[in-house]
Amino acid sequence: MIKRFRKFAKYYMQNKAATLCFILLLILIVLSIFADFISPYDFTKQDVSNTFLSPSPTHLMGTDNFGRDEFSRILHGGQMSLLIGISSTFFSIIIGLIIGLFAGYYGGKFDVFAMRVMDIFLSIPQLILAIALAATLGNGIFNLILALSLSSTPKYARLIRAKVIEEKNLEYVTAARILGENDLKIIFFEILPNSLGPIIVEATIGVGVNILSSASLSFIGMGIEPPQAEWGQMLSEGRTFIRDYPFLTVFPGLAICISILLFNLVGDGLRDAFDPKKRG
Repeated sequence: MIKRFRKFAKYYMQNKAATLCFILLLILIVLSIFADFISPYDFTKQDVSNTFLSPSPTHLMGTDNFGRDEFSRILHGGQMSLLIGISSTFFSIIIGLIIGLFAGYYGGKFDVFAMRVMDIFLSIPQLILAIALAATLGNGIFNLILALSLSSTPKYARLIRAKVIEEKNLEYVTAARILGENDLKIIFFEILPNSLGPIIVEATIGVGVNILSSASLSFIGMGIEPPQAEWGQMLSEGRTFIRDYPFLTVFPGLAICISILLFNLVGDGLRDAFDPKKRG
């Protein structure tokens, strides 16, 4: 396993752009995780005597209409956005894994039923489905994660099912059956480890998609509520003052764009590293 990982890391690092993006993404994640220690100010503290201050050495990204430090709010907004993006992707993969593994391996009526249900969900744009689910479940971080998880589950179920169908008739699976291994062991210890490549790639890109969806829901008032900071919510609050104080929307907008770009480029690098045809 260690040897395979080193070989994969070698292929990945041949892509200099993807390696740089991976380092920058790690920095972004570390800054978000340790936001409580890095933030120069309390991100919820209001100071009405210092509202709408322009970016300066004292307030790197200025202050908002309540006098709250924008840099501190960006850091804590990243903490919340990454938590939502990663958590919702993780739960959607778990649900998709269960559905896709068993549907692909056993086939039959369960496969037909599960895939028709997934097709129904896939026929609805993911963001529209997330909005409908969020409206039904209500505001709050747990409901937002649940809505994003359910809306992105179908693509993982479909992807995993296709990979299982491709793998289940190969020689190593046939050999495992001959040796008397039960179905669960074959599914989780033989097929699943050999199907993780496409899932990891899709999950990396999926985190970026869920961050954007989370920001979109918060922007229209269906996501995170004040006083908790979240990039989409900060955009929504700043749009009222965009003509006079554009920095209130520029910085959270840049944070969303940069994080999504980094996740997508890291995902592209992973895809190339997993693809033998693209290895240099």
